[in-house]
Amino acid sequence: MQRPVIMGIVNVTPDSFSDGGRYLDTEAALLHGRELFAQGASIIDVGGESTRPGAHMVTEDEELRRVLPVVEGLAECGTVSIDTRKARVARLAVQAGATIVNDVSASLGEVAAELGVGWVAMHAQGDPETMQRAPKYIDVVDEVYRFLEDRLVEAERLGLRELYLDPGIGFGKTAEHNLMLLGNLSRFVGLGAPILIGVSRKSFLANLGRLGPIAKPSEREEQTLAANIWAIAQGARVVRVHEVAPLAEYLGLIEAMETARSTECPI
Repeated sequence: MQRPVIMGIVNVTPDSFSDGGRYLDTEAALLHGRELFAQGASIIDVGGESTRPGAHMVTEDEELRRVLPVVEGLAECGTVSIDTRKARVARLAVQAGATIVNDVSASLGEVAAELGVGWVAMHAQGDPETMQRAPKYIDVVDEVYRFLEDRLVEAERLGLRELYLDPGIGFGKTAEHNLMLLGNLSRFVGLGAPILIGVSRKSFLANLGRLGPIAKPSEREEQTLAANIWAIAQGARVVRVHEVAPLAEYLGLIEAMETARSTECPI
């Protein structure tokens, strides 16, 4: 099993579903991002606008005020992605040091190509404000696959050298849709581009397993870890999480056992 890349989440927002407000202060966000790097994150994903179900869009100026000093500060420590739907925010964040555009709207491919940075293209049905009102598909796996396949073709046309495809767990999907996508994740891996998975603390996990239902997002870490282990086993290459340490610990143990298995037994 290939070791995946861990993407740690820093929400510089007052209203994100899991940790809204905790890292709205720039210094708190910088401290948290540095901690996530130290725990094993290879990328820190900085967002200044909540995309939880029902969230309203914030102005460009407000989003920029929140994210730019955090991006600049964390870029000194490692790779930073900017989680945004806005072209101007993406451009200025890249100027501040971001090298990946994490795009839940899948509309910023040309911007990423122009800037010469990586692009995460995610599938979503609707926008955050309305996406969970009545998600509906004829075949969710096939429809998401075709969408991501089109983004792959677009990236090739634009000459993008760094592309990640995200099936958009929780973005215009019911719990059943999410499980269907995870259960068939190897099909998306077959597209050939690295697959990014973001299941961390999401509501569909609350009723899975014998411990459910779990109301508080911060108490869904066991379910998050289990879902991420499944995704990694199916071939996911980037895993986006709030808590880096548990996943990094798991991957370290797997790596140690794989190394031991390939080592000759001493006489």
